[in-house]
Amino acid sequence: MRVVIVGAGAIGGWLGGGLARAGHDVAFLARGRTLAALNRDGLIVREGEKSAEYEVEASDDPAKLGACDFVVLALKGQDVAGVAPSLRPLLGPETAVVSTMNGLPWWFLDGFGGPLAGQVLTSVDPKGATLASIEGRRVIGGVVHGSTRLDAPGVVRIVKIDRLLLGEPDGEGSERLGALAEAFARGDVPVVQTGNIRMEIWAKLWGNMNLNPLSALSRGTMARMLGDKMLFGLAAGMMREMDEVGARIGLKMTMTPDDRLAMAARLGDFKTSMLQDLEADRPLEVEPLLGVVVEMADALKLELPLCRGVLGTIRQLEVSRTMARQAKVTGGGAS
Repeated sequence: MRVVIVGAGAIGGWLGGGLARAGHDVAFLARGRTLAALNRDGLIVREGEKSAEYEVEASDDPAKLGACDFVVLALKGQDVAGVAPSLRPLLGPETAVVSTMNGLPWWFLDGFGGPLAGQVLTSVDPKGATLASIEGRRVIGGVVHGSTRLDAPGVVRIVKIDRLLLGEPDGEGSERLGALAEAFARGDVPVVQTGNIRMEIWAKLWGNMNLNPLSALSRGTMARMLGDKMLFGLAAGMMREMDEVGARIGLKMTMTPDDRLAMAARLGDFKTSMLQDLEADRPLEVEPLLGVVVEMADALKLELPLCRGVLGTIRQLEVSRTMARQAKVTGGGAS
């Protein structure tokens, strides 16, 4: 089995390492320092005191990697649309594309039906380029539950892994889904096949669309945020608003917001991925996590005042960060 991982970050490195451990032909579409590190040292995966090295192919040119059996998208959600049209050389007649990013993927409403049938999620696919480049028949949905980080370019550290969920968007089993799940399992990646991958994606978003932006705005760890009654209440209120959207499209949560947040609070001094991105001066996943919820609310004519307020605030934070970067480049600023 040949698999190309698009995005050699912490998640992509972990998944690619598992497939390489199982003996599969793994290649990475990467760039910059990460590309240089993979070609020089291979992929290094660390867990505790253990370290494993894998010789992998890496290139910044999809045409050099060629068609494969599976493409695994391990990018930030906001980066997929810019990359998708360039991925055509990776796609053979039967190539499947696995989405693993946080937030709602571009294909979420494709073939879903209901009041949002046929709508393109412009928050994650502004011009519909991803939907046009990656046909719905190719998609396998993925949800990652766990924590990994990069110690250095091409060096992945596994912090805590729960499981990888995989499922066909139509809820049916398939030969390709079974083959992919078996490949990950043989590489010691805990994997579960699900018959409702959209619900799993929605459930993860339910706990991310609030805590991620609130952590970036407050600079708070999970314990600090959820130990504050006002922030706890705001986070729970945002979840209840998202429940309004879910109820309209047939995605109903079985857990209460308070119970879900109590689980999150037990993570202690854990930093969300958005807070880590903020501290590392990387772009934030605002639109895939929260912008998309408000976009769906707009289409359904729902208010969601708390979600809208937080979205407007976090968007302004991103504007300010962009202006600050530009000022550094041009040497501008007040004297």
